[in-house]
Amino acid sequence: MTRIRVLLVDDDPLVRAGLSFMLGGAGDIEIVGEAADGAEVTALVDRTHPDVVLMDIRMPTVDGLAATEALRARADAPQVVVLTTFHADDQVLRALRAGAAGFVLKDTPPAEIVAAVRRVAAGDPVLSPAVTRQLMAHAAGDPGPGDTRRARARDRVAALNDREREVAVAVGRGLANAEIAAELYMSVATVKTHVSRILAKLDLNNRVQIALLAHDAGLLEETDTP
Repeated sequence: MTRIRVLLVDDDPLVRAGLSFMLGGAGDIEIVGEAADGAEVTALVDRTHPDVVLMDIRMPTVDGLAATEALRARADAPQVVVLTTFHADDQVLRALRAGAAGFVLKDTPPAEIVAAVRRVAAGDPVLSPAVTRQLMAHAAGDPGPGDTRRARARDRVAALNDREREVAVAVGRGLANAEIAAELYMSVATVKTHVSRILAKLDLNNRVQIALLAHDAGLLEETDTP
C-alpha cells in the first residue's frame, strides 16, 4: 500500500502533536516532517517530498499564505490544505487563490481531517458546496480592486467555449460533479473532462480556483439575473 506523505506546518506544538497523533493512527498516512514556520517549508519539502502539506495561516516569520504561494509555484508542488480557525477569513481566500486545495478548520473532528487528507491526495478539493457558497459570498465583500480583478477575470474566461463556461459557473455555485452532470445533461465523466480542460486553459490548480475566477468574472451574478 502506498502511504500518503504529510508535512505538518503550525507554530503551535500542541496543534502539531494533535495532528500527528490523529493522522499517524491512519494506516495509509505517514507524517514525514513538521515545521513551526513557513520559512522552514521549502527546505523540508525538498527533503521529505510530501504529497500533502497541512499549512497554518498565521505564523510569526513567514505566514502560510507566502509559503503556499512559494510551494504552488513549483513544478512538483505538493497539495496544500490550509489550517484555520475561520470559515471565511480573507487570508483563507488569498490562500485558495494561490492554489491551496481547500481548508480544514482546526476543530474539525479527527476522522474528517483524515478524510480530507485522503481526498486532497486523490486530487479532490476539500470544500463542501456550502463552504464554497460561503466563500463566494465573502469574496463579494472583498474591498480590493474589484473592477480591475473583474476585467482580468473576464479576459481569462473568454478562452472558454459555451459548455466549459456552463461547467465553470456550476463549479462556482458549489455543485459536485454528479450534480453538474444532472443539471447539464451530461455524464460525470464528461463533466470531469470539461473541468480538466478548464483547468488547463486557464492555468488553474484546482476547482476551487475555477469557482473563485467564475465569481471574479461576474458569471455567478449573470446566472442570478431573471
